[in-house]
Amino acid sequence: MITLKDIRFGYAEKNIFETLSVTFDSSWKLALVGRNGRGKTTLMKLLLGDLPFTGQIHSDKLFSYFPQQVADKSLLTKFVLDDLYPVEDWQIQRELNLLGLSEATLWRPFETLSGGEQTKVLLAGLFLDETTFALIDEPTTHLDQASRDLIAKYLQGKKTGYMVTSHDRQFLNLVSDHQLAIERNTITLLAATYATYEAEKALRDRFEWSQNDKLKSEIGRLKQTAQDKAAWSDHREQDKSGKPGQKGSGAVFDKGFIGARAARKMKQSKVLAHRMDKEIIEKEKLLKNIEKVDLLAMAYQPTHRKVLLDEANLTVSFDDSPLFLPVDLIQHAGQVTAITGENGVGKSQLLKQLVEVAQDKGLTISYVRQLYADNKGNLADFAERHHIDYSSFLNNLRKLGMARHVFNQKIEEMSLGQQKKVELAKSLSQTAELFIWDEPLNYLDVFNQQQIEAVINQVKPALLIVEHDATFIKQIADQVITLLPNKNENSK
Repeated sequence: MITLKDIRFGYAEKNIFETLSVTFDSSWKLALVGRNGRGKTTLMKLLLGDLPFTGQIHSDKLFSYFPQQVADKSLLTKFVLDDLYPVEDWQIQRELNLLGLSEATLWRPFETLSGGEQTKVLLAGLFLDETTFALIDEPTTHLDQASRDLIAKYLQGKKTGYMVTSHDRQFLNLVSDHQLAIERNTITLLAATYATYEAEKALRDRFEWSQNDKLKSEIGRLKQTAQDKAAWSDHREQDKSGKPGQKGSGAVFDKGFIGARAARKMKQSKVLAHRMDKEIIEKEKLLKNIEKVDLLAMAYQPTHRKVLLDEANLTVSFDDSPLFLPVDLIQHAGQVTAITGENGVGKSQLLKQLVEVAQDKGLTISYVRQLYADNKGNLADFAERHHIDYSSFLNNLRKLGMARHVFNQKIEEMSLGQQKKVELAKSLSQTAELFIWDEPLNYLDVFNQQQIEAVINQVKPALLIVEHDATFIKQIADQVITLLPNKNENSK
């Protein structure tokens, strides 16, 4: 068993955990879910002992972490694994085979492996030591659907428990049997798949909204009744003695009767006020775990052109050889086109090519890049450089969940998730006839993904998009173009 008791931890600008207490079994396949900034990676670092905290952590196992730090990426992959995990060669090969990697992978420098291959190698290493409880932090970033499916199958086959985070809902649903959710004000532990947790959370939210509306109505009714009774009581108190200074305004009723009745009404008013206070307290307990997800703004500019792009036999070449078989693309206004394919097939290169084609045709475009290390400086200067309305830009950042104090930081000093939000908010705020987005969901949480789904489905822009999340693509795409690798090129 793994037990955390009264854990307190925070940074200078905010508390992350105030009194975290939870117990889970080390045999569970536990998904750690919650919004960006809630403390998922922080919790893993606390378990590893990498951060100072108050409270107690008890565990029947040691912890291991993915992604591991590779000290020298120029080493052969075999030596990288040997440094991390001194085990027999056959054990390494067994894990690599399960992840679809050949023995030849071991004899290539680690730095020459693709991002997907590096992920698989490090995951294989993680499970070479079966005595630890694995903490797997975002294993699906940059992976194509085939690689995600393979890693999901690999994790499903493991008999040992682990904790995993991912922004891919379908992946989480496949690899977990318990959910540990860091919600706005509570920690929820549920023995279920991620899909079941989502459904249960939606039911809880709907119930709380209904209770909130009911209590709000009841509080309003009690408040009005209490005011009416208090006003009646005050009025009758005046009747007992008349109005000072006004001739003939003396009391005309039995003062004792009126006083007793006024006292009863005042008592009833106080009882109602007490009931109202209780209802208000109950109401304040509600809605604290409901995630506030605002609708984003997208500056799509519908065009008079019905067909924006009509390109035949599209491909991208490397060393004069096509990376993928030629495809045709017809992009209409108001149409979402998803481009899919395995890692390394040339999806990003195709998008870059289409950016140039669209610009040559005089289309105004907005481009979300996969790599954006050149985004630097403060947000005001960044908005000016990209000719976007600063207030709209900040508004989209706020809706994406960026804390206001981050607005004062330089972009290069922000976290990877915050930098992604800057790139995405820039695009959303740019007036464009055609949006071209390359893996916009990387580093974004599930709620941000739902925001992006919602704005696409509401605005219905012309959008070319590369994204690996199958659930997301299913929700937004009008057409899907799959790039198939050129086997002749791969066989060289």
